[in-house]
Amino acid sequence: MTIRVLLADDQTLVRAAFAMLVESARDMEVVGQAATGREAVALARTRRADLVVMDIRMPDLDGIEATRLIAADEDLAGVRVLVLTTYDTDENIVEALRAGASGFLVKDTRPAELLDGIRTVAAGEALLSPGPTARLIARFLRGPSVPVAAGGPECLSDREREVLALVARGLNNTEVAEALGLSPLTAKTHVSRIMGKLAARDRAQLVIVAYESGMVTPGSM
Repeated sequence: MTIRVLLADDQTLVRAAFAMLVESARDMEVVGQAATGREAVALARTRRADLVVMDIRMPDLDGIEATRLIAADEDLAGVRVLVLTTYDTDENIVEALRAGASGFLVKDTRPAELLDGIRTVAAGEALLSPGPTARLIARFLRGPSVPVAAGGPECLSDREREVLALVARGLNNTEVAEALGLSPLTAKTHVSRIMGKLAARDRAQLVIVAYESGMVTPGSM
């Protein structure tokens, strides 16, 4: 399947460079480019993108608010947002994920890592740059709680709670399967059921639920 990518950045040269990189991948195509957050929201609705690569700092409407509008639009339920930022700060990371982003990378990420990040997020995985993850979780625990799910982990079975704890530590489906002695398909099924029970948009929200509920703590990563 070809991943349909929308690029949102206020710098023309940056968009052009990202477009060349994305188009170089056989499994991706650029379906639109936006110079403002408001334009990104509009193009997400008309170009049928699978994923938006979103800059945070843009005129008219910043990337975080644009992400929030995309995540809140039922017609865009299948659209994922990968935030790229020059500013590797807690505030940007937290606000982007609270707004509904499925992950973030800093702009100095290597080209191959960006393409892998697009594939990861398009597949429904959560993507967090490794360095700030511990700070990110600590910030969530200190900040005001934001409801991201219809229920808490108490509605899950014991096995599902085990799976959720591993997902919160950053394991993918294959790694979860290996850790629990399951088949990859069974692990994937568990993750899908957990997302359904918690009304989570993606795995990034599962991470938030696990930490905010106290199932997993920063020191246990």
